[in-house]
Amino acid sequence: MGTPRSLSEVTTVSRVEKLRIQRAYSYIAQELGLGVELADPHTYVTRFVSDLDVTHEVEQIGHELLDAGNAQNVHSGKSPVGLAAAAVYAASRLANQRVTQETVAATTDVSMVTIRNRYQELLTAYEIAE
Repeated sequence: MGTPRSLSEVTTVSRVEKLRIQRAYSYIAQELGLGVELADPHTYVTRFVSDLDVTHEVEQIGHELLDAGNAQNVHSGKSPVGLAAAAVYAASRLANQRVTQETVAATTDVSMVTIRNRYQELLTAYEIAE
């Protein structure tokens, strides 16, 4: 369906522990010669905005933040889910729709520490881009 799912989401709905899923995925990818392709954080933003029930403006700003971050190479080595969660959090603050870090963390299954760290990086990149 073209909807990326995080390992945590798969683990939640399966009866298999996280480590076994990771190992199985790695084995299958290796056997089939598939490269591990990272998901685009933009694909998560739309879903998170919907789950948090915030406006389309938050989604728009979230995408702009991710584009600015990409231009400044903030994405390199970072979790796409964590980047998307931070982008939605930052965008909600910029759009004056105060959503708490705790709410975003609970909805996205990303730690508040990760959200805070990526939030700062994305805002810095966004300010440079302006």
